[in-house]
Amino acid sequence: MNAPLRRLAGVIALMFATLLISVTWVQVVEADSLNNRPGNARALYKQFGRDRGPILVAGSPVAESVRVNDPYRFQRTYPGGAIYSNLTGYYSVVYGTTQLEATEDELLSGTADRLFYTRIGQLLTGDQPQGASVELTINPRVQQVAWDAMQGMRGAVVALNPQTGDVIAMVSTPGYDPALMAEHDTTKVRANRAKLLADPNRPLDNRAIAGTQYPPGSVFKLVTAATALSSGKFTPDSVLPGPAELPLPGTTTTLPNDFPGACSPSGTITMADALRISCNTAFGSLGMQVGDDALRAQADKFGFGQDLSIPLPVTPSFFPAQASAAETAQCAIGQFDVRVTPLQIAMITSAIANHGVLMRPNLIRTVRAGSNLEVIDRPAPQRFGSPISAQVASQLTQMMTQVVDAGTGRRAQISGVDVAGKTGTAQHGVDQPPHAWFTSFAPAQNPQVAVAVIVEDGGGVGDAATGGRVAAPIAKQVMEAVIHP
Repeated sequence: MNAPLRRLAGVIALMFATLLISVTWVQVVEADSLNNRPGNARALYKQFGRDRGPILVAGSPVAESVRVNDPYRFQRTYPGGAIYSNLTGYYSVVYGTTQLEATEDELLSGTADRLFYTRIGQLLTGDQPQGASVELTINPRVQQVAWDAMQGMRGAVVALNPQTGDVIAMVSTPGYDPALMAEHDTTKVRANRAKLLADPNRPLDNRAIAGTQYPPGSVFKLVTAATALSSGKFTPDSVLPGPAELPLPGTTTTLPNDFPGACSPSGTITMADALRISCNTAFGSLGMQVGDDALRAQADKFGFGQDLSIPLPVTPSFFPAQASAAETAQCAIGQFDVRVTPLQIAMITSAIANHGVLMRPNLIRTVRAGSNLEVIDRPAPQRFGSPISAQVASQLTQMMTQVVDAGTGRRAQISGVDVAGKTGTAQHGVDQPPHAWFTSFAPAQNPQVAVAVIVEDGGGVGDAATGGRVAAPIAKQVMEAVIHP
């Protein structure tokens, strides 16, 4: 072969080699990135063409896929509607997944590693590939009662089984219809999302576990009391100062009570009575006596600052890293920079109800897969920690029972049932009505449910709003739905 032909053959060989390398690179190395590009319609059709598993509550779907006559083949629908929107989230061709649709996506879509043998079986039998079904711990009746009780108000309700950590109800209001985001008409989906984002009531927020966190107000006094009792230096009968106003060290301001005057004619009050009537000055003084380090350590034991998945991700609650004496007094009554989720407050109350043992909150009852709906996962109750001793839990239970029997929480009373509770009225912002809180468990000596309720801005009552007036009746309805099904 002469030189020109050899050079031509070399060039052709180099071109073939370059082409082979290029094709291999695209098909192997860049395959995933190309498949996952937002504009890849084939990838979307493949993803949405799977028969996605349902999300169930008491055996009934609150999210499921149905066949449709379009390129996507399946349409996600939400029979649970707005009541479950903060739990299910949505499955959107435009905006992807949120909430359980996101955290359980691999199971619901059938792509999880533990579904490998299920997929093989479906392939061999010729069955339509289908994702796993995920059943929640939610009690539908209790969820409905909580939802109905919160209508017309912004806020959240969380109800836990203190003995197992199972989430019995979790409501965030206002909600939204997830079907608005599951449309296959992308123009409509974008318009629907724009309206939801523009809504000043923030329906897309999951107020129960994320979104805007709240100052807890006087429900945090449970943490302050737990800190003092756990120190061994205080008992429920310990006498505390309870003036009309508590001078704050290093400042020219004072900490007042939420009611006129001192907490007693003598100006002193026991810790138990201070909790019963929610005396700010007594608990502000108590907070300074135990100190910010002890309060912070106790809050951490209850779960503050810790990452938590239920499996929805929970925003950690916050206690400031440092606090002066004056700031500590404010922290002790749940003000200054203390911020919480309603779930966190329910966890505190649940630990008290469960003799000092805090169980890890959990939303998943079972995961089932295959044509025979075989159970492939059933999460067992897990211990989160022991933030207080059984003795301290018993003391707090007695104190909280007095709050409902003869204190600020009377509107949570249930005939024939001992209820333990604590009210909270949390100031926030300038010229803003206070948030109304109530947390409780019942029956007090054999608890079946622990509840936390937050009503933003007092639910329209204005400055007259208190936790006892606004939130306690809601908690009562939720507890009754569990105790008297």
